[in-house]
Amino acid sequence: MAEPKNSPEQFALRLCSDLGLGGEFETAIAYSIRAQLTWHQSVYSDAQLPPTDSPFRNYDCDAWSPSIEVLSDAEMEKKLRDQDRNTRRMRRLAYNQGSGW
Repeated sequence: MAEPKNSPEQFALRLCSDLGLGGEFETAIAYSIRAQLTWHQSVYSDAQLPPTDSPFRNYDCDAWSPSIEVLSDAEMEKKLRDQDRNTRRMRRLAYNQGSGW
């Protein structure tokens, strides 16, 4: 936040380029980043945050690293069935809320 070389516009341009998004997304992403920065600056401007020795996390690395969950065929089918059931439930909720009941 305090680095003057940081540019939300340049970040948004690069992100949209990497993801193949159109130009209308650049403005929205940059605007969102600026809004978040402004909010954080207003919230934490008076806060007394403790100084950090290092910006890197040297502890509890296993909890923050990616992990792979190996599933059997039966577990995979159960997960898919649960996702389908949840999708149908969400559609029903959206339909019922939209119909005015």
